[in-house]
Amino acid sequence: MYSVEQLQKIIDTEIKFRSVKLKELKPTNLYSPVNYSLEIGGKRLRPVLLLLSYNLFSDDIKAALSPAVAIEVFHNFTLLHDDIMDNADVRRNQPTVHNKFDENSAILSGDAMAFLAYKFLLESKSENLINVIELFSKTAIEVCEGQQFDMDFENRLDVTEIEYLEMIRLKTAVLLACSLKTGALLANADNEIANQLYEFGINLGLAFQLQDDLLDSFGDQKTFGKKIGGDILSNKKTFLLIKALENCTPIEKTELLDWINKKDFVAEKKIEAVLDIYNKLNIKELTQAKIKYYFYKSSSILQNLSVDKSKTEPLAELSNQVLKRNY
Repeated sequence: MYSVEQLQKIIDTEIKFRSVKLKELKPTNLYSPVNYSLEIGGKRLRPVLLLLSYNLFSDDIKAALSPAVAIEVFHNFTLLHDDIMDNADVRRNQPTVHNKFDENSAILSGDAMAFLAYKFLLESKSENLINVIELFSKTAIEVCEGQQFDMDFENRLDVTEIEYLEMIRLKTAVLLACSLKTGALLANADNEIANQLYEFGINLGLAFQLQDDLLDSFGDQKTFGKKIGGDILSNKKTFLLIKALENCTPIEKTELLDWINKKDFVAEKKIEAVLDIYNKLNIKELTQAKIKYYFYKSSSILQNLSVDKSKTEPLAELSNQVLKRNY
């Protein structure tokens, strides 16, 4: 069995190799943003999950590298477009692609990355490739559906917890689940186990996104990699804001809505004021409890997986790492 660290090094090496090849392609202005996006790093969570899942059933990791790269390229494509829609300035402590280059370049290079992902996926020689492509295509559409729901929520103040959880399931969790199921399919694993790994990924993904929301308000920028308070400034309908609107007193709701509706404000003051309301309502603790709920669900699925428990230890380790990001 490979360790998480070994697989991270393997996928990083493979992505660097692919980046060198992309640098040789023309037009340069199309591929430079692609290389920049891939080379500024990241957790490589999704490709590592794919490789860990594959490694449960096979030690021939090289056979799964191209699909793992495909998953990472697709993920980065979504980030390019998301950052434009969110008007984000920083990603992984570096300027976002549309700031480093320009918005049109980020859009077009992002489009190219979506198709490059399929190109890399098609390099696989697996007899289950058709099933993998069907899963990948279904997931890609679901991610877009999740993003649209997220955009729809921008103009609503009545978003429910159930609606929000479905949105993040689509926008975030399904790609983690796809990574895990893809690894199992490529290794010709039993369908029941592949589906269990998918559900493990869904619950891990929900916990992961909820923690992302929490870190955006209560995290440390150096470790989080993005500016703190961005969701507050953009009135993003996160779990935190939804629970605050649900639990606040009439006076607190008036204050919160006032900040949401303000067009002119000092960013630091808005963040401070909203965080003060969150603290009064114990929103951090409510969110942490929800994170634990989904994390325990994912852990339970992993423990009940019909695979040698020693083989699932790296997956459990990575799950713990993901949910131990600093505040």
